[in-house]
Amino acid sequence: MTTSDKQIYLASRSTRRRELLHQIGVGHELLLLRESAKRSADVDETPHEHEAPRDYALRVASDKAKAGLYAMSCRAGVLKPVLAADTTVALGDRIYGKPRNVKNAEEILSELCGREHTVITAVAIGFAERFETRVSVSTVVMKAQSAAAISRYIQSGEPMDKAGAYGVQGRAAAFITRIEGSYSGIMGLPLAETAELLALFGIEVL
Repeated sequence: MTTSDKQIYLASRSTRRRELLHQIGVGHELLLLRESAKRSADVDETPHEHEAPRDYALRVASDKAKAGLYAMSCRAGVLKPVLAADTTVALGDRIYGKPRNVKNAEEILSELCGREHTVITAVAIGFAERFETRVSVSTVVMKAQSAAAISRYIQSGEPMDKAGAYGVQGRAAAFITRIEGSYSGIMGLPLAETAELLALFGIEVL
């Protein structure tokens, strides 16, 4: 195997994370993990009992990166740092992942709208013997919405693959009155923290 320190593997299926890496000029190749119900998942994303949202996001991001490192070690190819991330939406200590179905999306948005909630994105990068993490914490305030407005948003299909059942960069922006923190972190990859991590592995984005 040969080693490259100019590009990375991205252990994520998220198109938003790919777009954000492109935004800061980071070349990357997808390193997909198992998520199919027909095969054992590489990472258990079930929250542990009494697990704090920040700890949950950090654990899942770290486990994804470690699973990616293992997958890379099983391939005959170029060795690169592996980056993974996990975005978690929390209301107090309650963790909101991706909605299971339309009804669950309605429940999640009904609870978030009209309140301030937290968006936590953990980023992990591993290569060789080194493993580093960062966590971005932001707050989002959504104005109260009618059941009809929530239903129309869900019918767009946008919420179904997103933690907290909404995308800040999409139609849900019309629901949001205030953001404090990292906009890119709320999207799924905090770029300041990601650039800081990449620099530790010899990849400068600026």
